[in-house]
Amino acid sequence: MAEKRDYYEVLGVDRNATDEELKKAYRILAKKYHPDVNDTPEAETLFKEIGEAYSVLSDPDKRRQYDRFGFDGLNGAFSSGFAGGFNPFDIFNDLFGGGFGSGFSSGFSRRNAPMRGRDINQSIKISFEEAAFGTKKTITVQRSESCEQCEATGAKDGKAIKTCPQCKGTGEMRVQQNTLFGQMITATTCNKCNGKGTVIEELCEHCKGAGTIRVTKKIEVNIPKGIDNNQIISLRGQGDAGKNGGPEGDLRVHITVTPHEIFTRENTTVYCTIPVTYAQAVLGAEITVPTLDGDIKYNIPAGTQTGTTFTLKNRGIHFLNKESRGDQIFEVYVDVPKKLNREQKKALEAYAALFGESTDKDKKKKRLF
Repeated sequence: MAEKRDYYEVLGVDRNATDEELKKAYRILAKKYHPDVNDTPEAETLFKEIGEAYSVLSDPDKRRQYDRFGFDGLNGAFSSGFAGGFNPFDIFNDLFGGGFGSGFSSGFSRRNAPMRGRDINQSIKISFEEAAFGTKKTITVQRSESCEQCEATGAKDGKAIKTCPQCKGTGEMRVQQNTLFGQMITATTCNKCNGKGTVIEELCEHCKGAGTIRVTKKIEVNIPKGIDNNQIISLRGQGDAGKNGGPEGDLRVHITVTPHEIFTRENTTVYCTIPVTYAQAVLGAEITVPTLDGDIKYNIPAGTQTGTTFTLKNRGIHFLNKESRGDQIFEVYVDVPKKLNREQKKALEAYAALFGESTDKDKKKKRLF
């Protein structure tokens, strides 16, 4: 299997390309390699590759994940051409309206052509720990499913369908007109069957002719360890039902990670700050450090300054879909007590006197004399 090319390379743009530059590059390449006008053996493959690249880079969420994690960040969304419901002709038709009026076949834009179902967007909030170690969540979604009673045809028992008597099954009506330049024939969509070429004699009682029904469904979502805030999990085929035999859309689950009271993260690195006493910082000490795996003991050296950082290897966040982990970095700061008892004050004053340091007590003595 050939190695996938970088999407920016496929479209011939740099990584800072604007939406308009992406669209312009796609339009040029899509016209050049559309199978209806380019019959070279590699045209269809290149057309699919161009469509795949544009579908990712034109979507802000997908582009952000691709820029950050490469192909791994897309969860295998385009691992095999049309697999998972991806169709490069859908993108082409969205931008060009199904063609240019001449030169391009209308075969992919016919009303009875297979159409992919709509994607459904859902949001989930998870804790910092759930994002770090992964979890499972059950969500409730409303989606359309193909009507089983009529086999998604909209007709009673899936059989009450006949060829449109007006267009004879072509989906088009041809009108001949006499003009100054001679006779001209124009093709318009048949208004009896709306371009489908067939009409329903008796509607399905279950779906009322729609071919789909609305259902409420509970879906379990596996959230991988290492996922980050604002990332998206795509569940293939869990969106709305397709039309005319087209594939289902996807369920896109947007992840929100709630802030932690102790930890923050940057990619796979976890950060936190730890208070230590003046004596611990000066003399060195064994301190307790919270980690995602629980508290651990750590020895800080004598003379540790406020702002000093220490690294705990493999105590951070898992790399997405991998067993390896990042690190935890904690920073210490000297926690200066606000209140001291008499003995504590005397001890500190004696310490200051040993080092020849002036204190507020010395200032008060000077004011008395």
